[in-house]
Amino acid sequence: MLVEGAMDEDILTTLKILIIGESGVGKSSLLLRFTDDTFDPELAATIGVDFKVKTIAVDGNKAKLAIWDTAGQERFRTLTPSYYRGAQGVILVYDVTRRETFVRLENWLSELETYCTRNDIVKMLVGNKIDKDNREVDRNEGLKFARKHSMLFIESSAKTRDGVQCAFEELVEKIIQTPGLWESESQNSKLRLSDSTNANSGSSCGGYCSVP
Repeated sequence: MLVEGAMDEDILTTLKILIIGESGVGKSSLLLRFTDDTFDPELAATIGVDFKVKTIAVDGNKAKLAIWDTAGQERFRTLTPSYYRGAQGVILVYDVTRRETFVRLENWLSELETYCTRNDIVKMLVGNKIDKDNREVDRNEGLKFARKHSMLFIESSAKTRDGVQCAFEELVEKIIQTPGLWESESQNSKLRLSDSTNANSGSSCGGYCSVP
């Protein structure tokens, strides 16, 4: 179970989290809902890269998240190599009402494999905009794709808040459980993983999240 940290002292680690996916799937809306708890239906497309910081705690370990939101349009893709470098977690977003954004996830995974500097990066697949009626991608399709590529999975709505907090929390929890991703010798003594912590924990999800 994770809660937002009020203080920056005793930070266990700083994690670089990426949000990727096609333009218009709601990447920036998910980020704003998570960091500021706001939603703007007229939010403009991201130009280049947006960046926000938020501190949360998991099992008594505080982590500062540096969350990078990138433009999905091709003309901004020259940013790619530096954007991916050093990331410990990535959220791949598609729009459940636009099948083409789901189909193109393979392209984003290929790019991730090309530029990512860590083999054990934790991946979370998010099917966004479940508040809309014109769904084109079934939940089971998303779950199947996530399992195939060893990703966590959740459906969400930045508009209604559904699944947003859980998506980031589950991702961070999985990273914390993979010490090789972030720890240094000086940090080892600060780690406090509870006995109940396991890959299928996360009671805050209400059954949304699935682990392959």
